[in-house]
Amino acid sequence: MSNFSANSREEIERIQLAEIQKLLEEILPNNNFYNKKLHKTGIDSTIDSLDSFRENCPFTTKSELVSDHLINSPFGSNLTFPIEQYARAHKTSGTSGHPITWLDTTVSWEWMVDSWCNIFEASGVNSKDRIFFAFSFGPFIGFWLAFEAGKKLEALNIPGGGLSSTARLQSIFMHQANVLCCTPTYALRLAEVARAEGIDLNNSPVRSIIVAGEPGGSITSTRNALEKAWPNSRIFDHHGMTEVGPVTYQCPNKAGLLHVLENAYLPEIIDSNTNKAVQPGEVGELVLTTLGRYGSPLIRYKTGDLVKSSEIKRCSCGTFNLCLEGGILGRTDDMMVIRGVNVYPSAVEEIIRRVGGVSEYQVKVINNNALPEMTIDLEPELKDDKKIIEKLSNALKESLSLRVPIKIVEPNSLPRFELKAKRWLKE
Repeated sequence: MSNFSANSREEIERIQLAEIQKLLEEILPNNNFYNKKLHKTGIDSTIDSLDSFRENCPFTTKSELVSDHLINSPFGSNLTFPIEQYARAHKTSGTSGHPITWLDTTVSWEWMVDSWCNIFEASGVNSKDRIFFAFSFGPFIGFWLAFEAGKKLEALNIPGGGLSSTARLQSIFMHQANVLCCTPTYALRLAEVARAEGIDLNNSPVRSIIVAGEPGGSITSTRNALEKAWPNSRIFDHHGMTEVGPVTYQCPNKAGLLHVLENAYLPEIIDSNTNKAVQPGEVGELVLTTLGRYGSPLIRYKTGDLVKSSEIKRCSCGTFNLCLEGGILGRTDDMMVIRGVNVYPSAVEEIIRRVGGVSEYQVKVINNNALPEMTIDLEPELKDDKKIIEKLSNALKESLSLRVPIKIVEPNSLPRFELKAKRWLKE
């Protein structure tokens, strides 16, 4: 496992430049996608600075990848090696409407497993722990890498694929699992099932919950709801992407602060409109270059994730790795304009969890003569809790300056989610 916390910014940047030179040397002769894309730029493995790399290397976009996969079905042309050398295939979740199948060699897969080992290490997980994976082990990359990393750390790994929520809770207690890996939505769902089944989570063996797959772990009100639902547990956020890999880990000293694994990625934060770097404290789009995933690399990939940059300095936890304040704030493609107000799903999530008393919710966006309006359906924790409508209406009005129609629906009438929650519907 590689050291993921260098002793200075200068050391980090020296490592990143050397890794980019190795990456370009490896992929340019054989990778059709990047050979074609970079041919006219003159960029090669002799590039001598990160500034030169940023100035001369074009961005890679999701639409390019989708188009490439449609033209060069089924795996695209972003492959550095013969197809026989690839050992893993996983799909993106299809937020663009076109899921992409992403391939990895055993070497690139192991590179990502090492990054997940770093994430576990930052979360205090070691060989003495018992990790329960509330994950279906389907075609999405999800916690597959985390499971492999747990094996590499020689922890006891307990798969929960194919089990009902009740059976998963029973397995957690029976095996005395002290680490839980799942989405934030599903951690709340397990707590809801525990209440219904009379399972007291005050007696749960779980001490750490590592969440990923959607914003939540770095949203203060959602994290508070998770900690309330799972007493004696600490919440650790993480984010990654199928096409990129595991990118961030939560600062051990500060909840809601994510660090980028800069031994594995070269990060940038840009204004999506100008493509220029934003200033510290400003919100921008996260751009990533994968430094070790040679089999299916991404260079200056515009992730669509919105993050808040911070001044680059040594964190109180000791690392010089880039800090993302508030974690993933939203996506460039999920903002909606409602009556002139920019509304992000993560902001609505924060307000609903802060008000509390909600088991599940669903937001409907309706286009009335091309003017979007939003409504919210709620399942309150307490049946017929009419007061929650007033509380939430006031909170939305105060935070977003919007009056939003809210309706209480029957218990268990809204969908529950194990993977990424899809609570926003466009009608």
